[in-house]
Amino acid sequence: MTGKTRYTKEFQARALRLLEEARANHSSETKAVASVAQSLGIAPETLRRWRNKADRTTAEQSAISAEETAAELKRLRAEVAELRKANEILTTASAFFAARLDPTRR
Repeated sequence: MTGKTRYTKEFQARALRLLEEARANHSSETKAVASVAQSLGIAPETLRRWRNKADRTTAEQSAISAEETAAELKRLRAEVAELRKANEILTTASAFFAARLDPTRR
């Protein structure tokens, strides 16, 4: 075995798209894999490996995305708290200076 890829990334992506579409037309994942693999002229195990790799990649990307989302949410909550404090200070200062400038209060 030479370790070279026999199939292009485009072919693999097409096979996975076909598998996704075929799932609705078959009673099981195994039958969908067998049908798509046969129509493409590849071994069912090859298609299964591609699907498993794609599933792992998607899961890893989802985990990274979830971590990034949580970090962004934490940052935004801290920013909101800081802005609320600043708004409170500005409201208090505004009331103070408005009272000093109001001639009817003297």
